[in-house]
Amino acid sequence: MNSITVLITACGNVYMPGICKSIKENGERRIRLIGVDMNKDDTILQMCDAYYQVPQGNNPEYVEALLKICREERVDILLPIMSVELEALAANKNRFAEVGTMVSVSDVNALKIANNKLALFNFLKNEELPHPKFYPVHSVADIDKAIEEIGFPIVFKTSEGSGSRGMRIIDNSKSRFDILFHEKPNSCYITLNEFKEILSEGEIPEMHAMEYLPGNEYTVDLLANNGEIKYSMCRRGLNVQNSIILDGVVENKPQITEMCNEIARRLKLTGNIGFDIKERDDGMPIIMECNPRATAGVAEFMYSNINLLYLCIKMLLGDKLPEINPKYGVVVRRRYMEMYENLYSEN
Repeated sequence: MNSITVLITACGNVYMPGICKSIKENGERRIRLIGVDMNKDDTILQMCDAYYQVPQGNNPEYVEALLKICREERVDILLPIMSVELEALAANKNRFAEVGTMVSVSDVNALKIANNKLALFNFLKNEELPHPKFYPVHSVADIDKAIEEIGFPIVFKTSEGSGSRGMRIIDNSKSRFDILFHEKPNSCYITLNEFKEILSEGEIPEMHAMEYLPGNEYTVDLLANNGEIKYSMCRRGLNVQNSIILDGVVENKPQITEMCNEIARRLKLTGNIGFDIKERDDGMPIIMECNPRATAGVAEFMYSNINLLYLCIKMLLGDKLPEINPKYGVVVRRRYMEMYENLYSEN
């Protein structure tokens, strides 16, 4: 097969070694990998064939910077990794096509729903699909209304945050003493009074409250083309920190994967898509959020005989997609790996 060039964004993230490995070690064709990141980081060259520093994903100059790189490097496919960049890339998809680059991204209108947790919950409610109890929060006064509607424990989230940014859990059975001595320093638990005090300090972004889901946590990663599901896989979290599965096991969960597949169908999503799910006390799986892009752990499935990132590349190229017999029961444990660069020249 002919070699191609792929550009991948946010290459400074800690999970990029696995993602880059899954693209490069695809077992089928040579891929020249171009990495971009907002920070200067020469260790990216240990994962990618070339690297560029670019503006932040929400910077008006971001798209122009990527277009320039795609033109000069003759990029065939652009794989976005950050939620914040998706709508701008989708809006400029035709401009990338003009320089010969296909972008793995859904339609802008679908992104406005999938990329916003509150909009997604309203969509699920209107479509009569399973959804959590939720309540929009626009002011400090809405906090008490949400608690009255949902009860304790309760979760508050920013509607467009990621990586647990803007997320806090309030449980009236936990005191500040309990949180200090019985929760880890990175715990999301907070007292009600402290939460209200924080929100009183500035302008509140779009937020919502939702029921606390105490059961197992899952991630579903799927590949779709305008709502047509190509592959769909599920991981159960064994060790979850800040909504990221550090240790997980690949499981066959038809009820959970089909629930996510149906949402992707109705929104007509395209590319690598991820869903976060947790169970209620009774085991009922509930969608927490959708990531209409490749997730941090999508590369883990390559050890289950299904390389979803490379299959997305094949789909965009128009290649025939293979039948896959995934391996279930595979446990993946994510560990840190040191990477070095020399900041000082040798004398």
